Amino acid sequence: MPVVWFLMGLATGLGIWFWRWTRFNARLKLLVKRQQIDPGSSDLDLITQLSHRIADQGQQVNGLERALDSHQFLLENAPIGYLLVNEENQLLWCNLQAGQLLGISQSFDELEQRPRLLLQLVRSYELDNLIEETRQLHQPCQRDWTLYRVSPNPLNPKNEPAYPLRGYGVPLDQGRIGVFLENRQEAVTLLQQRDRWTSDVAHELKTPLTSIRLVAETLKPRIDVALQGWLDRLLNETIRLSNLVEDLLNLSRLEGQNFQGLNLKPVDLAQLITAAWQSLEPLARVKQLSLTYDGPVTLLMTVDESLMYRVLINLLDNAIKHSPSRASVFVQLSLVESSALEGGMAVCLDVIDNGLGFQDKDLPHIFDRFYRADPARKRETNRSARGSSSSQVSANEGLGGGGSGLGLSIVQQIVEAHQGTIAAENHPDLGGGWLKIILPGSLLLAQDSIAGHSPL
Repeated sequence: MPVVWFLMGLATGLGIWFWRWTRFNARLKLLVKRQQIDPGSSDLDLITQLSHRIADQGQQVNGLERALDSHQFLLENAPIGYLLVNEENQLLWCNLQAGQLLGISQSFDELEQRPRLLLQLVRSYELDNLIEETRQLHQPCQRDWTLYRVSPNPLNPKNEPAYPLRGYGVPLDQGRIGVFLENRQEAVTLLQQRDRWTSDVAHELKTPLTSIRLVAETLKPRIDVALQGWLDRLLNETIRLSNLVEDLLNLSRLEGQNFQGLNLKPVDLAQLITAAWQSLEPLARVKQLSLTYDGPVTLLMTVDESLMYRVLINLLDNAIKHSPSRASVFVQLSLVESSALEGGMAVCLDVIDNGLGFQDKDLPHIFDRFYRADPARKRETNRSARGSSSSQVSANEGLGGGGSGLGLSIVQQIVEAHQGTIAAENHPDLGGGWLKIILPGSLLLAQDSIAGHSPL
């Protein structure tokens, strides 16, 4: 029996040794095939080279582990939230910031041992939709929403905080999605304070500006002719400041809780374009501009007439300012297909001037408050207009003052209040500024009214 046990032990030892040698030989052949070891070396050199390669790979593994620890430490201590879900939308990991924002009480070890569906932990369908959108599009996505925390105990509800969030979804491998979460409460509060401040200042300025204008108009017929120019300048600047104050008040009425809603009623948009152009015709006549209209004779829509009239006035006035003399302002009205808006159809309103167009650096900021593009474009158009009537143009420049930088911001607010969109670019053929408004087809009263085209 001892001999049998000895032979069995010897056979086992030889088997283990042979298995290890087979693995070593296969590893050696693989490194030779990859030309990481010189095949012409002796056995001792091969073993030495193999030992060095194993040591190098061990160092690389240690370096990767340290980098992974550093990245995890960075995510854990990041000032914004981060969470990771798998292909089944189960929460795999989240940092402390995300746990506080979303009210996740489970520890990281519990999530690692037993992942749970994200919707079970956080009742936020907007967050779930962001993850699904990121997974379907296979590209980073962004979404803003207000998170309303649900009390975990319905019998003893607590007033959980509600705050605006911005989420950034990032697609990862194996169907996993990483989401960065940013608390927007501070930014929203600052915007609300800014809007409240501008509204209060505008209200305070309106009365004294009206008084100054009244005094100036009363003094105008009673002073010497030599001083009339100074008084005209005072009146023009007062009117410009009054227009700026009115624009600020209009913006405050259109934004946030101050907005009282739209006064919707049937309006013929084609005729409204005609009325807006007729109001601005004295300004257009100074530069000998004409309106070229391409669209239906009648287009009935349910809109707020006064606000939409303000949109057209601002757009046409902007086109007149930036068009050279003896040119045309183009207005196009048409129906287009739109899958993004309700009804599948949309109304497209294009206003195109004949000027120098927008500069690339200005395009991202066209609708920002108080942003005024490079005045070189306006100087060129006004210089060409001076050849026909320099005195009238100078008076017009004094009234306009180059604009307050609020006109297009007001247009954007009104269009978005009608659930539409607006974009600015340069026309590929004419080269001038091109402002495109898309309004939802649900505002249309009768699509069969779109018949015939008429140059106004």
